[in-house]
Amino acid sequence: QVQLVESGGGLVQTGASLRLSCAASGGTFSNYGMGWFRQPPGKEREFVASTSWSGATTYYADSVKGRFTISRDNAKNTVYLQMNSLKPEDTAVYYCAASGSGRTVIRAGMYDYWGQGTQVTVFS
Repeated sequence: QVQLVESGGGLVQTGASLRLSCAASGGTFSNYGMGWFRQPPGKEREFVASTSWSGATTYYADSVKGRFTISRDNAKNTVYLQMNSLKPEDTAVYYCAASGSGRTVIRAGMYDYWGQGTQVTVFS
């Protein structure tokens, strides 16, 4: 059983940066592909970014490509989401997730474990 705990969310102005962290415990972190999803107010959860078990492969939603960067540190059992040039439409609860496939995964249904989320609010 893998436990995931997100941190780093907050209230920021348009154009600011935030770095989200997701600390994993209870499993072999390097076996898992990791992803970030978000759920804007009143909307469904959507894919943001994912990385393979090694970090060698990453994939991004078009809406964040060029602004967000996903990375991982397997020695620290942590995955990060660096978010730059934030916009009000990035406002959402951000979730990290772990996929036992070990690969870069886009579909939420392919993830086995989820964190409880961290709120990111961007005001103009």
